[in-house]
Amino acid sequence: MSVTYLSAGKVLDFNFGATSYTPPGTLYMGVSTSVIQPDGSGYTEPVGGAYARVAVTNNKTNFTVASNGTLSNATAITFVESTAAWGTITYAFLADALTAGNVYWFEALPTPKAVASATTVLFSIGSLVISMTNA
Repeated sequence: MSVTYLSAGKVLDFNFGATSYTPPGTLYMGVSTSVIQPDGSGYTEPVGGAYARVAVTNNKTNFTVASNGTLSNATAITFVESTAAWGTITYAFLADALTAGNVYWFEALPTPKAVASATTVLFSIGSLVISMTNA
């Protein structure tokens, strides 16, 4: 997952100037049917069909220990089963609120996924690689 400008700014200010920063205690995984921009804008979430962001406690049970500038999800992240089509999801993101809020991390899916009714969207262990690397 790529870092948004907001998240990168918080890390930079913390490391250069010791500006205090408390990361969100809970992150909310969402999906988008449109392209997410580096400033965290542009996402379009499914409406209806039982769609809701998934709360993920921000701890080392749910995320691995960082190594070489990356970490990943240590537990599966599972959305509720859709009760109607959600459209074709193309991006995933982590935000700081159940609705609206700020996007901290985002990623284009390697393969867009059409979500029909009675579909469960699941991000398996290790499938979200979050990085701050010199790529």
